Amino acid sequence: MRLVLLSLAVALPLAAQTPATPPTPAPPGPPRPAATVARELRAPVADTGIFAPLALPTPDNIRRASGAPGSGYWQQRADYQIKATLDTAAKRLTGTVTLRYTNNSPDTLTRVWLQLDQNLFRKGSVGAYLNAQESRFGGADFDGGFEIASFTARLEAAARRAGTAAAGAAQPVKTRVDDTMMEATLPFALAPGRVVVFQIAYAFNIPEHGADRMGRDGSLYELAQWYPRMAVYDDVHGWNTLQYLGQGEFYLEYGDFEYEVTVPAGYIVAGTGVLQNPLEVLTATQRARLAQAVKSDTSIAIITAAELADGSARPKQAGTLTWRFKAQQVRDVAWAASPEYQWDASGWEGIVAQAYYRPAAAARWQEAARMSRFSIKEYSDRWLKYPYPQISAVEGPVSGMEYPMVAMEAGGGSREALFGVVTHEIGHMWYPMIVGSDERRYAWMDEGFNTFINIYSEEGYFQRDDSRRRRGEGSFALMADQAPTAQPIMTYANRYRTDNNLGVLAYVKPGMALYALRHKVLGPEVFDEAFREYTRRWAFKHPQPADFFRSMEDVSGRDLDWFWRGWFFTTAALDQAVESVTPGKGEVTVVLRNAGSMVMPVELTLTFADGSTRLLKYPVEIWYKGDRYTAVIPVDKAVTGVAVNADGTMPELPRGNNSWKAGN
Repeated sequence: MRLVLLSLAVALPLAAQTPATPPTPAPPGPPRPAATVARELRAPVADTGIFAPLALPTPDNIRRASGAPGSGYWQQRADYQIKATLDTAAKRLTGTVTLRYTNNSPDTLTRVWLQLDQNLFRKGSVGAYLNAQESRFGGADFDGGFEIASFTARLEAAARRAGTAAAGAAQPVKTRVDDTMMEATLPFALAPGRVVVFQIAYAFNIPEHGADRMGRDGSLYELAQWYPRMAVYDDVHGWNTLQYLGQGEFYLEYGDFEYEVTVPAGYIVAGTGVLQNPLEVLTATQRARLAQAVKSDTSIAIITAAELADGSARPKQAGTLTWRFKAQQVRDVAWAASPEYQWDASGWEGIVAQAYYRPAAAARWQEAARMSRFSIKEYSDRWLKYPYPQISAVEGPVSGMEYPMVAMEAGGGSREALFGVVTHEIGHMWYPMIVGSDERRYAWMDEGFNTFINIYSEEGYFQRDDSRRRRGEGSFALMADQAPTAQPIMTYANRYRTDNNLGVLAYVKPGMALYALRHKVLGPEVFDEAFREYTRRWAFKHPQPADFFRSMEDVSGRDLDWFWRGWFFTTAALDQAVESVTPGKGEVTVVLRNAGSMVMPVELTLTFADGSTRLLKYPVEIWYKGDRYTAVIPVDKAVTGVAVNADGTMPELPRGNNSWKAGN
């Protein structure tokens, strides 16, 4: 206040500063009623503008203000041993699972929750009311769902970790099924640090169309969500019990898996993890070719169409064969099986990149192993080294779905379309398979991140500049924000009002937001460092949106509350305009206007009479003082045109107010 008074004194005329005679004080009047004074005072104003501080959860020693996990961070662990048999005549799977669940939380648990995703395909499931049977996420008009034959639990002795195998006796578990979730009441208290071992026997009928995430096509099977899976218990929501409704995906604990699947002897199986019994299920020729493929940067045919046709692709026996796999530090396992799979493979730094496809898809899929290898290398070099020993792209009825080390894609379409879906599903190995976000709530943390990293993968594979494509996608996303059904990105995945909102809110808009943050706000070098650090910090952990926002700010050193608010928490639109241009001697005055409710930096292009141009960049802070900014720009030649967002890559609408031309 003192500085303000001093500046006012300097501004006043000297006579006004020093009166000749002291003023006569006015006589005191009667006191004014307090109510009158209160009415005359202005109501308080809250800081609710685009630049206001963003309210995020209070940091603690679990999730730090930097966006990193704290010293108190914890998460549960779930290790599985699964044995299953595929009955292709009955189109049915039966199995048993031994589930070792470690309570790393500070809480004593008396009940746990499991996910029974196959229950989506029961008649009358909740998902049936939201998605028609023939729709992409439908398939509920079917006699499906998990049949739980038995469920027991035993408390593992604390000495187990010291090397003994002592354990408590198995006891029956009381369960309650709620649509796609199952509550299991423990027969004992599970204290912090203790381990419970569940034994579950189960079966289910395999749907033909499993919500476009699993299913069957003739003799081919893609098996996912194929065993009861532990729900996540975390420090944010406790038990995560949002139902599986078809559209929203998954949130799972990490652990080690050993699983075996018994299938007809003529089948080839591709699955998460490393095959443990190649001597039993592969021919000597196939094993030799695989050893060669690991060291080859070009594709090697492991099983050819000719070998499928003459029968030499499979061991000479009838009946069934059991394939055994092992995977470490994963959140899920899935597999595909067919008697018609051709199989190609190549290697990159000891990682096997594979493609499995039927002969009818061979015209496109002969390049799929190369596409898989390129994708693994691209994402490893740019973001984080791929931590698993193999990746398998499998062709089948599922149009596009990801599981650890398994990417499911349909067989048709162009070469470009196939690469688009292959690299997209393989990109999911990073988000959310390595960075284990909550897909059911925040689909954008896997689909949006993945849409973003796909930009550079597609540009690299086809050696092209995709900036024009970004232009069209940005307009699509922001036009959707102006629709009556608009919702913010932070909307939970199962609560999108339209199918169009799924594409916009989970994929396109968050992908565009990250693209804009990288190229228009932070710059590639700073953005890449921050995004890599976020990925490293939260690898094999469970980040929340606030952890991502804070990590990006922590590493970049930038306050980005305005960016998160505009892009993620609202349906704000960006509309940058050239309001007026006044040429002057040696300068031009440009009045810029932020006509929308979102803010972004400004890229201003001047065009001169000789045809040359100059690009000027203004930081987002120019909008601190309001929605207009006056730029006085020195020039040494006549200005004939002024435009904001001249290249169209800043996602903003409408475009009719973006430019000025002399004489118009």
